Amino acid sequence: MKKYLFLLLFVGVTLACNSQSSSKVKVVSKEEFKLAIQNQKVQLVDVRTAEEYADGAIVNAQNIDVLESSFETKIQKLDKTQPVYIYCRSGSRSQTAAQKMIDLGFTQVIDLKGGYLNWN
Repeated sequence: MKKYLFLLLFVGVTLACNSQSSSKVKVVSKEEFKLAIQNQKVQLVDVRTAEEYADGAIVNAQNIDVLESSFETKIQKLDKTQPVYIYCRSGSRSQTAAQKMIDLGFTQVIDLKGGYLNWN
């Protein structure tokens, strides 16, 4: 009986934590992303590698590679209380970055659906 109670408690806590984090991360279309970054001064971050960034990036994006050990140190220089717009190549690494950012206390992370491949 204790095993089942523990399992139920574990599942409940896990679901509660996941729903809280996911509400802070919003995946948006290219059109919505473009509109947001054109109409206001935003924190825009490309989480791809420096090589990928050098091959082309969204104007005014700063490069903070999510795969680098310095990611957490660099990303924490941003304002955690303001929205941060992020993208990677296809959308996978940006989800990893978004979760790390939420864990670090960022309140709103907006991710480009489909990543930079979707941008062009």
